[in-house]
Amino acid sequence: MEIKILSPQWGHGHLELKTFLDKIKTAGYDGVDTWIPDNLADKRILFDYLQQHEMYMVSHQHQAEGSTFKKFKESFIKNLYECAEPKPLLINSHTGRDYFSLQQNLELVDAAQEFSAKTGITVAHETHRGRLGYSPQMISTVFEQRSDFCITADFSHWVCVTESMLENFTGILDEAIKRSRYIHARVGFEQGPQVADPRASQWRYAFDKFLHWWDKIIAVNKQLNFKIFPITTEFGPVPYMPVIPFSGEPVADQFTVNCFMKDLLKSRYASV
Repeated sequence: MEIKILSPQWGHGHLELKTFLDKIKTAGYDGVDTWIPDNLADKRILFDYLQQHEMYMVSHQHQAEGSTFKKFKESFIKNLYECAEPKPLLINSHTGRDYFSLQQNLELVDAAQEFSAKTGITVAHETHRGRLGYSPQMISTVFEQRSDFCITADFSHWVCVTESMLENFTGILDEAIKRSRYIHARVGFEQGPQVADPRASQWRYAFDKFLHWWDKIIAVNKQLNFKIFPITTEFGPVPYMPVIPFSGEPVADQFTVNCFMKDLLKSRYASV
């Protein structure tokens, strides 16, 4: 199984798209995790660049909206098809809302599965605050209802929501690991979705815990004979990145931290 390490475009909106793509290619990334540009010229730049440089993409569906559930579902499906245009490795989806009913969220899961059956593109539902998978308890119910439901493992949200390192959720966590088809490699802690810098010794306990979870996900997917497994180094910009009071300066550089993660994960999974 090949591990492909992707860079998030999140946090680089100040850069011209071509400049950003050159930056991550030079840094040694295998591709990008990003949304589909609204601007047609940027869309062409992105698609052409990925093809020319044989880089990979995970499309990011987070734009679904609507004043009613019906409108939200229509928007969700429309966005999935837009995300499919560059033929990504998979689509990472911010699916549903934490205030939708279980049945409504299951309708969205079923719509995504129908989309995957038609296109051959996997939709991995991100474990993200405010969404369908915002907590272990919530997602456990979906696991029980849908055997083909798969996720993007961003457990940084779960440790924040539960104010724990998931010690009391081992059964649900084991099931989540089996269903993980993509990793957002960001380290969270009991009071937040992102430690300031995973290289700092005070965060070693959390970093080691996340590495252990990621190792298990990689092992599961290797056993399932997947050819490619994507990981995005997803440490984010301010306000995910803490700042120094008054000056507003970030306490660490997002890109430097993510490159540290890229190099560590490339080395760790080189022989997978």
